[in-house]
Amino acid sequence: MKLKNNLVMWISIFLIFVIVSFFSQTNTGGKNVEQKDASYSEFITELETGNIEEVIMQGNTIIATSKEQGGITYQYIVTAFNDPDLVNRLIENDVNFRETGNIWASILSIFINFLPLILLFWFFGKLSKQGMGLGKTTAKQYNIEQSTGVKFSDVAGEDEAKESLMEIVDFLHNPEKYTNLGAKLPKGALLVGPPGTGKTLLAKAVAGEAGVPFFSVTGSNFVEMFVGLGAARVRDLFKKAVESAPCIIFIDEIDAIGKSRDSKYGGNDEREQTLNQLLAEMDGFDSSKGIIVLAATNRPETLDPALLRPGRFDRRVIVESPDLKGRIDILKVHSKDVSLDETVDFKEIALSTAGASGADLANIVNEAAINAAKRKEKSVSQKDLQEAVEIVLVGKEKKDRVLDENEKRIVAFHEIGHAMIAAIQKNSEPVQKITIIPRTMGALGYVMQVPEKEKYLNTKDELLNQITTLLGGRASEEIFFHSVTTGAANDIEKATKIARAMITQYGMSEKFGLAGFASTENKYLSGRYSLDCGDITAAKIDEEVISILNKCYDNAKDIINKNKDKITKLAEYLIEKETITGKEFMEILKAD
Repeated sequence: MKLKNNLVMWISIFLIFVIVSFFSQTNTGGKNVEQKDASYSEFITELETGNIEEVIMQGNTIIATSKEQGGITYQYIVTAFNDPDLVNRLIENDVNFRETGNIWASILSIFINFLPLILLFWFFGKLSKQGMGLGKTTAKQYNIEQSTGVKFSDVAGEDEAKESLMEIVDFLHNPEKYTNLGAKLPKGALLVGPPGTGKTLLAKAVAGEAGVPFFSVTGSNFVEMFVGLGAARVRDLFKKAVESAPCIIFIDEIDAIGKSRDSKYGGNDEREQTLNQLLAEMDGFDSSKGIIVLAATNRPETLDPALLRPGRFDRRVIVESPDLKGRIDILKVHSKDVSLDETVDFKEIALSTAGASGADLANIVNEAAINAAKRKEKSVSQKDLQEAVEIVLVGKEKKDRVLDENEKRIVAFHEIGHAMIAAIQKNSEPVQKITIIPRTMGALGYVMQVPEKEKYLNTKDELLNQITTLLGGRASEEIFFHSVTTGAANDIEKATKIARAMITQYGMSEKFGLAGFASTENKYLSGRYSLDCGDITAAKIDEEVISILNKCYDNAKDIINKNKDKITKLAEYLIEKETITGKEFMEILKAD
């Protein structure tokens, strides 16, 4: 439709110019003109008798205008003839004459001359048309007839968050139950948590359960090039919400407009105006009309304090990564439309995915279904799910990367070193799988350890065991090959991170005791900590980190030296099979 309207506009403009150009070419000054075709000889006769007043030569055509005769002026259309004396004859008979191009060439010339002006008018017309809608909200609205289609039953693993939001739904359904006691509907709730934990899904579930219109918009939609435009969109959004009340407004990634205002380092005027308008709107609307503002962010520490105070976002709903029970429930929700066989054990999968978000678990179920479909299976098995876990955690098997025999032996002894230390130590997680098949995320091999139960705390001894296990691969390389490789880079990075956290965060330092020297920067994103101490203290922290790593490494080498024969036997078996289970590993380890 839009293309058709533009086409009609351009055709109309072109026709207008054709008509204007035609009349400009044939302008007769208001005289009564009668056109007639004439031969060249008739034209010469009229010329020599003095009846011709003006001649226009257009290519192969001559337009000769006669003098007025009885109130009529004749315009002769003559086909030009090769007459070298024509110009002299015109001069002798005192005739005005001129030469022009073809009429269509003239029209085209005029059109080209006016084209920049046309484009300029079109641009400003387009801009003014857009300007009338610049302040309009870009929020996507779901009404009651076209609901979000999401219920609380579609959200699993976040029972506490659902409970907090169910109260809002109940308030929308039964406001008298609360207002009779003097309670007021919360103006807003802030959903906080890592990416992929289901914040947006929960907001849609609230609207789906309440059966009210749902306005969904991201914070970046408000930030535009023109100053004041974001504020206008906020006003328009709340105006529409008032008209649709009761309703729910959901602002995803609110940190895009809600960052703390800090005049010390300057700021973005447009973003701050938008934030100020949002603060004013949240103060201005009447919560008794049933307007709820939900927002989501994974960077709550960056938000402006004025946005977080009671009366604006009254509630902070934490949506964290699910626990063991939550992961089992999420796997069940995402597999309800997937055909599963009798071997599937969601608890085992949940144990091996500690720290995974709801989005990760959904991806695991989908990968398992894809793997089963590629093999033309009728249902998804436990093996498919376990393989999907590995794909998500360490990537797919890299079949085109073939290690030579020497590298293969190094990787095998490296991985068996990890597994041996994990098996010997008391507080380590059991080994489930060992492989030396390279993966797409860079691993040449890995040891998968799965806890027997969900844990929320780690003792100092358990953390030291983790460091020792991580350094076991490097210790095995040094003992069996009298050299070390780059393969332990990731192990060293993880071990160093644990050792540093023990000193700076957990108060497990022999030198500093209970002092804390680190603060969280992005709890729900990178989880990175920054040191908060002087240079001398930082240097001493580094010394103690190195001391812990050296002690654990010496312990790892001691375990490897005491079990060299068993490690050799296990490594040779792993080289032959490339992948072995934890059960096979323990059987060989316990065999005499």
